[in-house]
Amino acid sequence: MIRWKPFEYQGICYDLTHLHPKTIHYEQTSQENKPARYYTVEVIFGLHCFTRGLKDGEHSDETLLYRDARETRIFDFQRHQLSIRLPRIVDELQTRKCFHTGKGNFFTVEMISPQDARLIIEYDIFFEASRSTRRGIINLFVQSAYVRDSMHDSNRPKKKPIRFDVILYNTLNNKPIRLPK
Repeated sequence: MIRWKPFEYQGICYDLTHLHPKTIHYEQTSQENKPARYYTVEVIFGLHCFTRGLKDGEHSDETLLYRDARETRIFDFQRHQLSIRLPRIVDELQTRKCFHTGKGNFFTVEMISPQDARLIIEYDIFFEASRSTRRGIINLFVQSAYVRDSMHDSNRPKKKPIRFDVILYNTLNNKPIRLPK
């Protein structure tokens, strides 16, 4: 399990314990002829939730680099600040609109109103679900989270929402998740 080490920059320590792995228990309430279902989900937050890649023509400041076992990226202060919201957002996935990307993963959007209430920004959270090797457990990997901006504008699919309960049920039962039309 990934336990992120804090990041230090110019004497300030940026805590990442909020992005340590966690287990969540979701309940899908019973409906008409369907019994209640219970899901155990192990959540892991990825490096892209608080770092970013180099921009075109950008030279990296060595003091801003953050590494994991696979890659080195630039610590992103805005992504880090927004990542504090991620545990709550993941807790609330059953009540949020989720969307299929068409590439095997999903995303949800948090609407954020910074200090200037006239400005609304979209915070996109991308995740994938898979069956664990342990019986009855689902892995949820939060792959990335960032503000929708001109650099990321064209990669959001235009799809209908899919209920998180459907994602959990189909993943646990090894059923394909059809792309909404």
